[in-house]
Amino acid sequence: MIDGDHLNFNVLERFLQRPEPFASGEKLFWNDPHISKGMLAAHLNPAIDAASRRPETIEKTVNHMIRSMNLKAGDKILDLGCGPGLYCKHFAQQGFSVTGVDYSQRSIEYAEQAATDHSLDIEYKYMDYLDMNYCDTFDAVLLIYGDFCVISDKKRDLLLRKIHKALKPDGYFALDVSTKIHRKKNGLKNRWYAAENGFWKPEPHLVLENGFDYPEENLYLDQYLVIEKCGKISVYRNWFHDYSLGEIREVLEAGSFSVQSAWSDLTGKPYKENSEWIGIVAKKESLI
Repeated sequence: MIDGDHLNFNVLERFLQRPEPFASGEKLFWNDPHISKGMLAAHLNPAIDAASRRPETIEKTVNHMIRSMNLKAGDKILDLGCGPGLYCKHFAQQGFSVTGVDYSQRSIEYAEQAATDHSLDIEYKYMDYLDMNYCDTFDAVLLIYGDFCVISDKKRDLLLRKIHKALKPDGYFALDVSTKIHRKKNGLKNRWYAAENGFWKPEPHLVLENGFDYPEENLYLDQYLVIEKCGKISVYRNWFHDYSLGEIREVLEAGSFSVQSAWSDLTGKPYKENSEWIGIVAKKESLI
C-alpha cells in the first residue's frame, strides 16, 4: 500500500470500487480482540442506540413482545444475535426459559458472567446462528435490531428454515427490519479521518468510510477501509437490506410464517408509511 513515502493509489482505487452485493470483508471482525472490546462497550452504553438499543427501549420491547405473543412464564425463548444478553436478562427475570446465541466470544462471556452475577438461569451459546439445529423447541424466537437485514437472500432463507424448525407448532418469530426511510434519513457514509487509536485499531491508522447504494435491490453498504501505519489494509463491510412492509410479509410467507402484527418498532408504536423501522410478530405455519 505504501511505496516509499507515497501511497499507492492504484492499490487504493481497487479497494474503493463498488463491490458485488454481499461481497465479504474481514471475516469475524467482531471477534477481533480490539474491535470486540469496542463493540461490547457500544452494547452497554445506555446513552446511545449503537450496537443495542437503550435500556428503556429494551424493557418496553420485552414487555410488548410478551403481550403480543401471548407468552407465559416457563415458555422457552431463543434470542438470536443476543450480544451481551440484554434482552435475555429481562425475559429470564420474568420467569421465562431463555437461550441466547451469538457469534461474539466476548459478548457471550460477558452475558454468562452477568447471568451468574444476577443468579439467572440462562443458556448462552457461542455459535453462528446459521449453524443451529433445534427442532420444535421454542415458543418464540427473537431476531432484534436489524439482524435480518445484514445477510444475503440465500442465507436469509436458510435462517428462516432454521427458525421455522426451531419453533414449536404455532410458535412466534419476532423481528425488526429497516426501511428505505431509515437510510434516507441517515445517508451514505463518505468521509475519512486519522486516529492515534480508535474503534478499529489500537495503533495509529487512517479510516476511509464509503457508502454504496444498490437501489434496484433495496441494498446498501457501509464500508470502512482501514490503513495502518505499516501500510496494511483491512476492509470492513456492513451490508443492509431494507424492506417495505409488503416485501417483508412476502419473504416471511414464503418461509411458512404468517404476519400477525406490524408496528413501527417492537415497542408497539403504530406503523406508518414513513416509519424508519418495521417491527413484526409472525406465527409458524405448516410447511408449504
